[in-house]
Amino acid sequence: MNDSVNVEARGLSDETPEQLRVAIIALLPDLRGFARFLVRDRAVADDLVQDALVRALSALEQFQAGTNLKAWLFTIVRNTFYEAMRRRKRETTVMQEQRPADEAERPAVEGRAAVRELQSLIWTLPPLLREALILVGAQEMTYDEAALVCGVPVGTIKARVSRGRTALADAMRRAEGDVENLHTGADTYLSGVSEQSHK
Repeated sequence: MNDSVNVEARGLSDETPEQLRVAIIALLPDLRGFARFLVRDRAVADDLVQDALVRALSALEQFQAGTNLKAWLFTIVRNTFYEAMRRRKRETTVMQEQRPADEAERPAVEGRAAVRELQSLIWTLPPLLREALILVGAQEMTYDEAALVCGVPVGTIKARVSRGRTALADAMRRAEGDVENLHTGADTYLSGVSEQSHK
């Protein structure tokens, strides 16, 4: 993301609705990435982003100038996701419902890409821990920004990230397959979380 887009995403001030729409379009890849860690199915995630964008565009006048556009949009995506869950009155996430029953028993395939292995392990984390890791690690949000998205205190986000890192490390130790490649991919991912931890 270039500097101009980054400024637009984090602190829009006097932009017109059209400029806001341009900034929103620039954030689409990030929104899709976040949605795909809320719901594992790509098509469902895209539908989630579309629903959230409809809400965002219809409420564009409610966006407060000078505040964080990315956090505002992520909050809408997150709220749309959890509202859909409540409507269905289900106790599990969409990802868990769509996960094949035998996935946990599927033998590891030798030579599987490290990224794919890491993603599989991330999906074993509880939703709130996974969400915190994705926001702070993959999306490179600060703890303050992630707390804003999730509507919880900063300390809660820090605790979730810490617990998530511990749980992911435990899952890595238990995982079968190419351990060396898996740890290489995991170290790359966790380094982003670790860097955020010191901010």
